[in-house]
Order: sequence, then structure tokens, then C-alpha cells
Amino acid sequence: MLRARSACLFSGNVILKVYKLTMADRPGSTWHGERGEEWSSVQGLESILLSIQSLLSNNPYENEPGYDKAQTAEDNECKKCYVEKIRHENLRIAVIEPLESSLGILPDRRATVVAEQPSEDDDEDQLQNDDKPGIEQFIDFRKRRFLWYYESYIQMINTAETETSRKRKFRRMPFESQGNTMDGHFDYPELRRRLALLKERIICETQNWPFEGLGIKKQELSIASNLQCQYAQIVEDFKRQKNFAVDLNLVDANPFLWAFTYFGRPMSHLDGGIFKFKIYISPRFPDEQPRVFVETSLFHVRVSKEGVLCYFPRRTDEMRYHIEAIVAALEEESPPYDPRTTVNPGATKLFWGSPEDRKNYNRALRRSVERSAEWVSVYPLDHHIRKILT
Repeated sequence: MLRARSACLFSGNVILKVYKLTMADRPGSTWHGERGEEWSSVQGLESILLSIQSLLSNNPYENEPGYDKAQTAEDNECKKCYVEKIRHENLRIAVIEPLESSLGILPDRRATVVAEQPSEDDDEDQLQNDDKPGIEQFIDFRKRRFLWYYESYIQMINTAETETSRKRKFRRMPFESQGNTMDGHFDYPELRRRLALLKERIICETQNWPFEGLGIKKQELSIASNLQCQYAQIVEDFKRQKNFAVDLNLVDANPFLWAFTYFGRPMSHLDGGIFKFKIYISPRFPDEQPRVFVETSLFHVRVSKEGVLCYFPRRTDEMRYHIEAIVAALEEESPPYDPRTTVNPGATKLFWGSPEDRKNYNRALRRSVERSAEWVSVYPLDHHIRKILT
């Protein structure tokens, strides 16, 4: 049970499944709770999560029964090996394998298939019956978070590769026994390959949404007209508020692909910048949430190196809340620390580092703001945007 707890860092539903398996099916593999520590019918999901959180540790070896004070030379060596294999297996089991399953990538790792896309007839049957396509819980969440944290996964692999050799077998711990072991071997190059394939598939899936959407629009299904109305309302609100920091358009009149241009407000850290985004909206919105990509190069704590924007809407079912959250993510100059937003590890390290680090972050951000004007000169703005500027 305790070895799996670190998986909570990547996938909550994985940890809960392992927790249930260990407690219910393998009672001999853990210790009996003292009075007051045992399961009670009044406990719920929140109390379980808090209990698991309290046991998360940089040194999970010491969480094992009887090893909380282990300090021998062998124990110290085991601690290091234990962390190494947990790190490898968390990435493989909690991050990679669930997404491979969701995307239809074959488990043998040698051949892949593209997840079958629903036909227009399927879309019509599902949407006209007011039954939204079934999206397994957490699949869309995993995909969005994967795009956010891809660079962190790659950095972790780059660091770990220097510490262990490929195909090296996992060391068995003293408390592991037959039927209760974490066996296997290290293969970070293979994990890197699988991560790259996942990123490619998720981006390909995202870029296919507008094409799916056009088919839905031709069928005059409700989701297309609803998004069209939401877009019109948002634009009208901006005009009424005289908000000239944002320009919003439908790409080729497609309600499933929005072009978003942000103009840095005067006296702000983005003053003078012009940044263009694409907002991809799924035909299964809001079950599948929009994915936002920055087209203009921007060094920012909320923008990954792949150009994926990290933001948190107050509500997920209306696009105006997404637009509001996108602007807030860009404009916030002194946000509270939130580990969920570590989508650009280099920028995050500078932003939350020393005062000198923060200065270097501000310089890098300012350079990208200045370059945004050069980017616009290479990729001219639309005519209506130029009218706003003049």
C-alpha cells in the first residue's frame, strides 16, 4: 500500500484503487490499526485523501511498518534504491499507461492504433438524444494535465538517466516478499519515447476537434449553435465594457476553434505585448474541456515550453469563464504559490527563487514581450485587430 502512495502525485484514481486492493484483499501486507485508527462508516473520500496525504514522504521507505527508524548503511542504500524505482514506476503506471489505454495505444509498445473517432451519424444519435458522449471520469483531466506537465516529466527522466543504467533491475527491499513485490527494471529511454508519442496523439486529437466540429455544425446540432451564441455574447460584453485588451474571433466561422489575441495592458508586466492564442473546443464540451495554445512565444510561469496555457476557470460549463480565467492567468503578477501551475519548470524556478532569480524571470518575460511585436511583424494581424490598435 505504501509504495503506491506516491502515485497520488500523478493520478488520484490509481492510488485509490491500489489502496482498496491492499486493505481489502491483502490484509496480511499491512499492520492493524490501533483503536481509533480503524475504518469507520463515518469516514468518506475526504478523510481517506487526508490520511493518504499525511503519509506522502520524500522517503517512503520509512513509511513501511518497522522501518520508520531504520538507519543502518544497508537501510540508507535501500532508501535511495526505493525512491528510484518508485519514481520510475509512478511515471510508467500512473502517467503513461492510463493515457495509452485512453488513446488506444497497444500495450506491447511496438505497434499503435489511433483511437477510433465517432462518425457523424454517431454524433447525431448521441447529441440529438441529449445524451452526451460518455467520457470516462478523469480521462480528459489526465490529458490536459499531461500537456501541462510534459516538460516536468522529461526533466525528471533526464535527471534519472544520469543516476541509473538502462535495463538495471529493481532492487528488492527487505520488507518485500513473494506476491508483494515491485519487480522490474529501469528503462527511461523507453519512457521518454512513450511520453513523446502520447504528446503527439493528444495534440493530434486536439487539432482534430475543429474538423469534427464542422461536421456537427453542418448537422445544425445544438452544441454548435450554443457555442456560437456564447461567442457572440462574450464579444458583445467586451464591447459594452470597452475592454480593448482582448480580441476574440471564430477561425473560419468555426465555433469549435477560437482565435484569441491579448494586448498587454499599460504599466503591466505585459505592457506593449501582443499575444495570439488558439482555443480548441471539443464537440463534447463541457465534458471535455478546451485546450489553449499560445502561438506567440511567451516566457511565463503559466505557459509551458510547448505553448500550453495553464488556467483554472471558476466554472467549466461556459466559455466566458474560460476567457476570464485565461486573462487572469496572464495578468496575475504576484500569484500565491500553487504547485499545480508548475508547467514551465525553468520559469517557475526563477519566479519562486531568490530576489535575483525573480529579476532574471522579469527580464526574460520582458524580452518575450518585446519579441511579440517582432512576431506580429512577421505574422501580420488581421485587419479588424489593426483597427483596434489605431
